[in-house]
Amino acid sequence: MRVGIMQPYFLPYVGYFQLINSVDSFVVYDDIKYTKKGWINRNRILDNKGEVTLISLPLKKDSDSLTIIKRSLSDDFDKHKLLRKIEAFYKGAPNFKDAFQLVTGIIEFSATNLFEFIFNSIKEVCNYLKINTRLIVSSTINRGQNLKGVEMVKDICLRLNASEYINPIGGIDLYDKEDFLQSNLKLNFLNPVETTYVQNCEHFEPWLSILDVIMMNDVSEVKKMIANSYTLI
Repeated sequence: MRVGIMQPYFLPYVGYFQLINSVDSFVVYDDIKYTKKGWINRNRILDNKGEVTLISLPLKKDSDSLTIIKRSLSDDFDKHKLLRKIEAFYKGAPNFKDAFQLVTGIIEFSATNLFEFIFNSIKEVCNYLKINTRLIVSSTINRGQNLKGVEMVKDICLRLNASEYINPIGGIDLYDKEDFLQSNLKLNFLNPVETTYVQNCEHFEPWLSILDVIMMNDVSEVKKMIANSYTLI
């Protein structure tokens, strides 16, 4: 059985969903530290002038040491303002109607907990793209205590009876295949292949949020990107 493990990200890039689609079970961390300058609650899209801009989920001010599951969305998060912004940027997109319906449901989701809100968005995008991988919240796994880094990854895999772990290509200098084999785990890295499509800009901007991808392409085209546009190393 193949397993993938990642932090939750708000409408992440296509490679995230390639990873989900490539495994049998996908674990999403909820009980690790929230990283302030990371991409957990923000992502990149194009504005109506073809310029890269950020969309983000505003958070309540709190301790930087809190885990993701203990962070909350800001009380003044204006969901309608964010939706109007997205609508203004993408209302002329080829797949606007279906994609905006999906995004509206995601942003109007009632949860105020950061993890619950993002985890729901991941599930909704997977449903939209008909990705049937089992999604697991990390804190529901009865795993070893005080483990970090690679030891935590291997422990989760073994407790899920995994035979293979797939990691994003960014971890190729962090994880060693021989080390995993000593735990009877095969290790591979998923390397997304840049796939161009028509965007609202002069020069193609790679690795934007999945939001840009689903606005500009119908489901069948996005599914092809997810299924075929990567290599395992």
